[in-house]
Amino acid sequence: MKSKRELIRVVRTPDETIMIDLTGKKAGRGAYLCGDVKCFQLAKKSRAFDRALKVSVGAEIYEQLAQDFIRVEDEYQALRDAGGDEDDE
Repeated sequence: MKSKRELIRVVRTPDETIMIDLTGKKAGRGAYLCGDVKCFQLAKKSRAFDRALKVSVGAEIYEQLAQDFIRVEDEYQALRDAGGDEDDE
């Protein structure tokens, strides 16, 4: 099992906005996902965000998240690499 620092967080904010939170610190209900596009596609297919965020997530939100996920994938990898792998030492 991966730690939260190794995962991408999707958050539903108090104002009902659903977005990717790379900092892991935005207020709201969160769901965690590995940084692989395949993980996102599986979550989309199984409607996992609906369950985890306890709200019905529309197709347009899933499409926006998909675009955001692809856009932040490189940033996520850079943050993860910059954090180092202390557990591997």
